Amino acid sequence: MSDAERAERASSSGVPPITITDLASFFPAKGTVLGEPDNLGVAGLPTNFVTEAATHVRSGELFGFPVDVRFTPVAYTFHYGQGKPKTTSSPGASWESLGQAQFTPTDTSHTYSARGTYDASVDIAYTAEIDLGAGWFPIEGRLDIAGPTQQIRIFEARTALVARTCAEQPSAPGC
Repeated sequence: MSDAERAERASSSGVPPITITDLASFFPAKGTVLGEPDNLGVAGLPTNFVTEAATHVRSGELFGFPVDVRFTPVAYTFHYGQGKPKTTSSPGASWESLGQAQFTPTDTSHTYSARGTYDASVDIAYTAEIDLGAGWFPIEGRLDIAGPTQQIRIFEARTALVARTCAEQPSAPGC
C-alpha cells in the first residue's frame, strides 16, 4: 500500500489529515550541546561541539486515536553565541572518536575570536513517520526543535619563550 493510500485510508476512517505541526505535541527530544574540552576553549583555537540525537518513538493519542510517532534527526544547527550558526547533517563527534588531537578543526567546531562566556545551543531538525497500526508512513515536512543553551567559557592563552625556569629567574615572563 502506498503512502497516499494509507493517508486516504486513515482519512476515510475518521482521522483528519495529519500535518507535521500536529506531531509537535509528541515532544521530540531536545539536543544538548557540549563544547570540548569540558565547555572550555581558547580564543583563536577551535572548540569542538557535539550533541547526541537518535531516532526515537513517542506513543500517545492524536485526534482520539492511538498513534506511534517516529522522529528521525536529519539536520543540526549549532549556535555558537558568536558568528553565524552552522547547519550540518552530523551531530558532531569527539576528538577522541575522530582520532584527532584537541584543538584541531572538525565539521562542528568553532573558533572564538575573543575570550568571554558564550551561550551555545543546537537545534535539531526531525522528520516524522506515524503508525496508526497499519505500518509506518511519512509525514511531510520537518520539526525544528531548539535545544537549551550551554555556557562556553573561552580563555586567552599567551606563551613566551624563556631561557630559564621561574625558579632560576623569577622575574622572567610568565613567572
